[in-house]
Amino acid sequence: MIRNRAAQQPAPPLAETDENEFVRAAYRLTADLAKPNALIYWTDLLVSALVGYGALAVWYVHGMTPVGLAAAVVSVLALYRGILFIHELTHLRKRTPRGFWTAWHVLIGVPLLLPSFLYEGIHTLHHAKAHYGTEEDPEYIQWSTGRYRDVALMLPISAAEPLFLVVRFLLVTPIAALIPPTRGYVLERMSSMIMNPRFRRKEPPPFRTGWLVTETVTTLYAWTVLVLTIAGIIPWQLVLMALTVWSMISIINMVRTMAAHHYENDGEPIGVLAQLLDTVNVPPPALLPMLWAPVGLRYHGLHHLLPNLPYHSLGAAHRRLLAELPADSPYRATINRRISEVLARLFRNQAATRRERARLAQANPTAGATVVGTPAE
Repeated sequence: MIRNRAAQQPAPPLAETDENEFVRAAYRLTADLAKPNALIYWTDLLVSALVGYGALAVWYVHGMTPVGLAAAVVSVLALYRGILFIHELTHLRKRTPRGFWTAWHVLIGVPLLLPSFLYEGIHTLHHAKAHYGTEEDPEYIQWSTGRYRDVALMLPISAAEPLFLVVRFLLVTPIAALIPPTRGYVLERMSSMIMNPRFRRKEPPPFRTGWLVTETVTTLYAWTVLVLTIAGIIPWQLVLMALTVWSMISIINMVRTMAAHHYENDGEPIGVLAQLLDTVNVPPPALLPMLWAPVGLRYHGLHHLLPNLPYHSLGAAHRRLLAELPADSPYRATINRRISEVLARLFRNQAATRRERARLAQANPTAGATVVGTPAE
């Protein structure tokens, strides 16, 4: 078993900090920031959708010209932002503005074949102390003790994600509807947006009606687009452009996910503070995170500490915690200046593990595969 010493030897502040008191203090300091602002939510979603689809139309009209390509980039970034509201729906569904869940599905979820049931009931497991960083975590792979190719393979897989979704709703949904024995397999392995290939969705979620409605509508939409494209009513070039935009969004999101954590847990359940120290914030003055980690995801460490906060409050909460928490607070260890720092740490850890494997193999060629990785800090 490859184990990560960074996960076993927490930063010094953690040893002196009472975990429950630290969490209570963080909640107490930010309690007034927990209410979602309806105006911000609606404006952000509507503008993201309008700009995203409008820019896609501009790309279609202008093609592979400088104007067209610039519009394609704008479409990717705007629709990426719109998609990431699925994260808010998952954590704050009961507190989001009235009608927001429906509007998000009409504007984003159904047109991009991404109904929220693929994420709801799944992502929250990633936050649970009993599941984070274990085989039961759908969004965690122990990359820090893995190989370069383990990370590199995620990029082409992400690029193909739109095609997986097309197959999921054009073919899999009708098959599961007509052949009941297939439904268990579809539920377990084809109804979740996950990163961990070992994860299996175990039980139907409590929101079965919403699942049924959105899956049915999304499937009908997918078939409608297919029929209209075959009939020549929807240009096939536009469909390919839309799939390309979706593919680029998926790649960006995967890179963001690689930089959301250090992935140094050894597979055992850990506490809130250890989870926090394995998670990343990339706050201002860095500017690019506004593009690659929008809708509050640049404060991913803070989000794991305070998942009840709406995205528009995370910046204020971060500044408040820095002002009020002591200088040796473990929260400060989550701060990184740029994405390159986070990825460099990941690859250093992988290199250290590879050297340790080679050293032990050379010292004892007949030994088993038990290796202890020593990640770089």
